[in-house]
Formats: sequence, C-alpha cells, structure tokens
Amino acid sequence: MNVEQSILPLIPILASLVAIPLIIATGERNPNLREFWSVIAGIVKFAVIASMLPAVLNGKIIEFELFKILPGIEIKFRVDALGMLFALGASFLWIVTTFYSIGYMRGHNEKKQTRYFACFAAALSTTIGVAFSANLFTMFLFYEGLTFVTYPLVVHHETDEAKAGARKYAIYLIGAAKVFLVAAIVITYMIAGTLDFQKGGIFTETVRHTYSGLLGIVFLMYIYGFAKAAVMPLHGWLPAAMVAPTPVSALLHAVAVVKTGVFTVLRVIFFIYGTDFLKELSTTNIALFMAAFTITVASMIALTRDNIKARLAFSTVSQLSYIILGALLLTYDGMIGGIIHISNHAFAKITLFFCAGSLYVCAHKTEVSQLDGIAKKMPWTMAAFTIGSLGMIGVPLVGGFVTKWYLLVGALERGSIEILAVLLLSSLLNAGYFLPIIYRAYFKELKHNDGHSHEIRENPFMATTLTITSIISIVGGIYPDLIINLAKEVLK
Repeated sequence: MNVEQSILPLIPILASLVAIPLIIATGERNPNLREFWSVIAGIVKFAVIASMLPAVLNGKIIEFELFKILPGIEIKFRVDALGMLFALGASFLWIVTTFYSIGYMRGHNEKKQTRYFACFAAALSTTIGVAFSANLFTMFLFYEGLTFVTYPLVVHHETDEAKAGARKYAIYLIGAAKVFLVAAIVITYMIAGTLDFQKGGIFTETVRHTYSGLLGIVFLMYIYGFAKAAVMPLHGWLPAAMVAPTPVSALLHAVAVVKTGVFTVLRVIFFIYGTDFLKELSTTNIALFMAAFTITVASMIALTRDNIKARLAFSTVSQLSYIILGALLLTYDGMIGGIIHISNHAFAKITLFFCAGSLYVCAHKTEVSQLDGIAKKMPWTMAAFTIGSLGMIGVPLVGGFVTKWYLLVGALERGSIEILAVLLLSSLLNAGYFLPIIYRAYFKELKHNDGHSHEIRENPFMATTLTITSIISIVGGIYPDLIINLAKEVLK
C-alpha cells in the first residue's frame, strides 16, 4: 500500500473552523464580509481537497496522525478514494450552497443569519472530518459532532414546529448512536483489537469463524446505529427536519448529514467487514432486504405528499438506500453503482431542494398543487427541477442513469430477479412523483388569483446556483469517468 504522511488531510477540516470566529465577529454589522469568510473558507477547503485528487487516483493514500489515545485508538486522518469522492462533492457544494444561502436568507429576510452561517461552516468541518477519518473512533467523533452542529440549523425558525422537528432529529440520531453504534464499536475493538480501516476488513479468518454469529448482529447494529442513512424504520427524523430553511434541507439531504450516514455504512462494509466476510453472513441478506424495502416504501409515501419538501424528503429516504443496496449486492458493478450514487444523488437532489427554495422565496409556493403554469414565470428554476427529476428517475444523459445502469447490471450479476424488480419499480415510482410536477409547471395554465403570480421574479443568486448544479448533473451523466475511477480505486 502506497502511503504518504502529510498534514494536508487536516487543513480542509480546519479551513471552515477558522472561518467560524470570523463569521461571528463580523456578524450582522457587515453581512457582506460575513459571507465573504464563508465563501473563502469553502474555496480553500475545496482547493486543498482537489490538490490531493491526482495522488488518490494514482492509488496513493495520504495519512496524518494527530495523537494516540490507546493502542489501536487514535485521532487519525486518511485520504483515500472513497473519502475523496465524498469530500470533493461536499466541499464543492458548500461553495455553491453558500451563494444560494445568500440569496435565500436575504430574499426571505431570515433572522439569526450569523448563527446560520457559523453552524453551516461547522457542519462542513465535521463532514470532511468523517470523510477523512482513518478509523472508526475518529469517524464516530465527527459523526456525532455533525449531529450537534446541525441541530441549531434544524431549529433555526424557533417555532413550536421547528422545535418539535429538531427534537425528533436529535432523539433519532443521538439515540441510535448510543443504543447501537457505541456498542458496535466497542465489540469491534474487543474482538479485532483495532478500529483502523483496512481494505478487505479487519477481522482475521479465525475471528470470522469464532464470532460469525455475533459479528452478524453487530453488522445490523452498524446499519441502524448510523441512523443518518435513514434505513427504515429509523427514517422519521429526516422528514421531521424539513422544518429547517431550504438551504439547510439541501445541506441535510444532499451534502452533509444523509451522505455522512451512507458513507459511514460503506466504510463499515468495505473497510471493517470486507466483502468476502459479508458474503458469509446471513444478516447481510437482512440488511439488503431492508434497503430494498426502504427504496420501495419511501417512494410510495412520496407519491402521497403534496408538500414539495416532504415529497423530496421521502425521495431522499428512498435514494439513500440505493447506495446501501448497491454495496450489499456484493457484485462488482453493484458496488460501483452504490459508490457513485453518493455523488450523482448529491448534485441532483441539491438541485431539487434549491428549486423548492426558489419557488418558496420567489413565488411563495410550497405545494405541488400550487405549481400550475409556474414554468412561465420561473423558467430557470423549473428547467433545473426537470433535470434533477430526470436524474432521480434515471433517464439517460443525467448522472442518475449511470447509477441505475450499474445497479441493474449488479443485480443481474447476483442473479437476483427480486432486486432487479425493486430497481425497476422504484424508477416507475420516481417517475410517478416527479413527472406530475413537471407536467403541472409546463402544461397547465398559470393561476392569477393567488395575489402573487404577477410579482414573481427569480432571484439571481438562487437561479445561478441551481443552474450550475443541474448542469453538473448532466456532465456527470455524459462524462462519469472521474467518479467511476474513484469507485474502482475503492474496490481494488
């Protein structure tokens, strides 16, 4: 293994942490400068991460150990292909989301914007900390930290509804971590003697044979302990968190929180258990079934939701399990499909949430039933929404198609007609809850009796950012080589 020691993995984590006191010090007195610090921190973070990309594509791993607590338990960072794929998308989308947030927060005259931008910066630091963790212990610290720093974002409006949603958010995520995750990590350490990530897993042949039953149960504890992955039935926190401002929803559902959930599950699959060991465990099939169940049921629930953000929330619950299902197929193409969906889903789903926020701020519309003819007034927003929707459905030339192609081939490689049927059905359900929105926007008459239709104007900040993310979704569908090469590097 080609390993290089360098402080570089620590710098992206520190970049936005350094910005936090600057954001707070600037405060409401100078919002332009406050937001400047957010943008600069995002650019520095992305630039440093991108600078490590060539080395990672060449098979190199970059490591940095901060300090050791116990043998096998250190605060340690590593940059490998899986972490790079996650961190590269998250850091880029933070820059885009910051510009979008400026348009949204100012356009809607939101209160406590300084707290918002400070917590936003903290969330991205913890997200990159998860991406670049070298072991379960370090990853757990940043994973839990992300829950705490995003809580103020969920409760931002401080209404009774916001407090209830934030309380549910905290109870689910912290509760699952305490009940399942801590126990799973402790058992893993006691059995393996280490928590360091290793390709092929950390359990020896003797350990696998001796503790296979226990480790099978522990695997399910990881699946549900990392509740940010939103595998049913531990998904209820995600729709509840929709009380947050739309840029926060975009952050939660595309960049940071949910992707941290599925990313940590992938770390366990590939670097704690290893695919060979998982093929021997009966509980792997249970986890695969729960992922397939989540994909199907969440899509059915999305069909019933008229609120745009609620529909997108259940879409997210469904789409996240594509990533877990792909990995648990344990076939080469299936695993590639699961890994690349981290990126493909991120750009398509953040586009959709950006569009939902644009509709809310510029047209005061929150329900699907209110969108008749809205494309005539908001062409950029609805064009981007269409592209994001096609990506979720899996239409060619958009990134989501590449994901579904690999997943379908992976299901065929496994010889699983049931999984193949789930994937095809889910695409039909995706079409069922996205295409009616597009039809309403483009082919129905605009209603003029709501008092707002004549005032509708797209916000330049918001329209620009959602256009950028939708274009990248198309680029990812036509030129998917970068993320596919990173995914292949993970599986080498």
